[in-house]
Amino acid sequence: MSVHPAPAHPSRISLALRDSSTMLRRNLLHARRYPSLTLNLLLTPIMLLLLFVYIFGDVMSVGIGGADRSDYIAYIVPGILMMTIGGTVIGAAVSVATDMNEGIIARFRTMAIHRGSVLVGHVIGSVLQCVAGVVLVGAVALAIGFRATDATALEWLAAFGLLVLFSLALTWIAVGMGMASPNAEAAANSAQPLILLPLVSSAFIPADTMPGWFRPIAEYQPFTPAIETLRGLLLGSEIGNNGWLALAWCVGLAVLGYFWSAAKFNSDAK
Repeated sequence: MSVHPAPAHPSRISLALRDSSTMLRRNLLHARRYPSLTLNLLLTPIMLLLLFVYIFGDVMSVGIGGADRSDYIAYIVPGILMMTIGGTVIGAAVSVATDMNEGIIARFRTMAIHRGSVLVGHVIGSVLQCVAGVVLVGAVALAIGFRATDATALEWLAAFGLLVLFSLALTWIAVGMGMASPNAEAAANSAQPLILLPLVSSAFIPADTMPGWFRPIAEYQPFTPAIETLRGLLLGSEIGNNGWLALAWCVGLAVLGYFWSAAKFNSDAK
């Protein structure tokens, strides 16, 4: 009598990857069906880019020691790209809050799926949307004259890695905000600092030109070192300690957001 081997059971890692990919497809499908939220969030950085370049560009270029508007285009684009990330991840907070409020996540908890896949799907989907948003805003910047011809291939790769890592860090924070909010409106309001912080960073003017009482707000926050690092990679300006500070902010925010989201997810399951 022949003996048939028992069917192999998939490992926990393969199950987690399968369920996470399913949740990612779900979130991307929602983003494709309802693109108005993402487009509205992208409209702000594009409008600010056009406003500051074409209306204030000549005046602002003098403030940074530039000769004309093209110098200010080069200066402002890294900050606008980081602002794009801050605005896009608000969609993750709203999406998570909506799922929580409508009871979808509660239903997922009763299903035979990997628990972490629900949040991972939101996070990866948001990071992909951030990258797409950065590409779109970057295309607008190139169309109006931004150039980074002196950046090497390695510097471009490092700049892309920084943008992805910053997107991941802010997305985990946004997911935590969504988990802690009672509804989508509250989640959007709680995530507003992710748009406001770039406005008080070195995105538009150097931090050392700000008033003494205001300068610490610009210096001691995550956006300024990330912007200065991206500016150095693309334009060849001095990075100094900003690279390590940006990396520390990204890792710290990602870890904080992950544990906050996981704790909230597990506590609501009880």
